[in-house]
Amino acid sequence: MAENLKATSSATADNAPRRVHKTEEEWRQLLSPERFAVLRGKGTERAFTGELYENHDDGIYHCGACNAPLFTSDTKFESGSGWPSFFTPVSPDAVEAIEDNAYGMRRIEVVCATCGSHLGHVFPDGPNPTGLRYCINSASLNFEPEAK
Repeated sequence: MAENLKATSSATADNAPRRVHKTEEEWRQLLSPERFAVLRGKGTERAFTGELYENHDDGIYHCGACNAPLFTSDTKFESGSGWPSFFTPVSPDAVEAIEDNAYGMRRIEVVCATCGSHLGHVFPDGPNPTGLRYCINSASLNFEPEAK
């Protein structure tokens, strides 16, 4: 449940081992300015403005930088927060949780385990079965609809 909310790594997104390695300049060339600001600059899109916030289609949400699978539509829920919210990642090793003490707050940042890109934060106020709310920026995600 919510007691599972803890940083799984004391590493930062900048020095943790990754399977995809690119320079920030390479990321800048691959990503739109908005995506670069969120994924690589740890930015946040304005609440209720993201393209995937109200997406209710079945499918898989992938990292907007490296396209690694991160979340499935059956774990997405309406949190009222203004960002896509999920109660669990697609697999335990899809994302990493890193303590974030920026701006005088203690939060847990969520990054893509494959490329280290910033996705959002995880909070202990989600639904069962995990009690967690992965609050993820739409700009950090690609959505692949389920084949019909």
